[in-house]
Amino acid sequence: MKKLINKVEDIVQEMCDGIVASSNKKLRKLKDCNVIVRKKIDTNKVALISGGGSGHEPAHAGYVGKGMLSAAVCGEIFTSPTPDMILNAITACNSQKGTLLVIKNYTGDVINFQLAQQMAQAQGLNVDYVIVNDDVALADSTATTGRRGICGTILVHKCAGAMAETGASLAEVKRVAEKVIANTATIGLGLDACIVPAIGKKNFELGENEVEMGLGIHGEPGVHKEEMKKVDKFVEEMFEAINKQLKLQKGDKVAVIVNGMGATPLMELYIAARKTQKVIKKAKAKIEFMMTGNFMTAIDMAGMSITVTKLDDELVKLLKAKTNALAFK
Repeated sequence: MKKLINKVEDIVQEMCDGIVASSNKKLRKLKDCNVIVRKKIDTNKVALISGGGSGHEPAHAGYVGKGMLSAAVCGEIFTSPTPDMILNAITACNSQKGTLLVIKNYTGDVINFQLAQQMAQAQGLNVDYVIVNDDVALADSTATTGRRGICGTILVHKCAGAMAETGASLAEVKRVAEKVIANTATIGLGLDACIVPAIGKKNFELGENEVEMGLGIHGEPGVHKEEMKKVDKFVEEMFEAINKQLKLQKGDKVAVIVNGMGATPLMELYIAARKTQKVIKKAKAKIEFMMTGNFMTAIDMAGMSITVTKLDDELVKLLKAKTNALAFK
């Protein structure tokens, strides 16, 4: 295993220090806690907090900034952060208008974020949450209860964060987050496994000419394995699964993310983006917003995901609102 690290046990802390160092003084890390927070918190606006296990960078710390998250809680690699860490993030933001937690639908994240919410409420703080479940690959996963929360989470961060920036109430920010969740579908494709540094070897095996359709961001099983083929064919198959949920109609406005899993060259992602644009155009929908790159990864996994969100005028405006978050371009 070749990794540009020091000690395995120091990876997350040193990564967080590096994120802060790279932020041009826009971010800070809480003392003795791997929580990244905006340097300046406006307590008159709803605070938006997300997080989860590390290894998905730039998620979630890369989305801390004006117009997006107030704080991100960075657990150990592929491990949910503890309730105490999440509570530290809530109290560090301490908004007079309340706090919304954006939780990806993994059992550990759901349990720990909900426990933190209860702990905060016991201290008299106003905290609510939403659960993102955009993965259309599986109705039931062996690794989580129901559909997993994956790359679509970023669009929840963006729209809810932009809504919070307007000074909206906690209820209004939650309403926007739930609207995005209800209209977002994502599916992933794995070409090869990642290497978790603490383990030092790949966390699953695929044959030389084999891919996994619907793979999760921790290497969880997908829908099925199939033979390698041209990327255009994969995009068509992935969009079919997405559109089975969204049922796009002529004139529908959409946002699209073509996302790398960490080891896929941008060249290949752009080729996939080209075909994604074509299949959406064929469905007679209109792309209002599109990003291609690495936005929610799985360390050094080879593969990609496609996310599509159906938009109304409100969501279009919120998606296009300004943010200074490091990773949202």
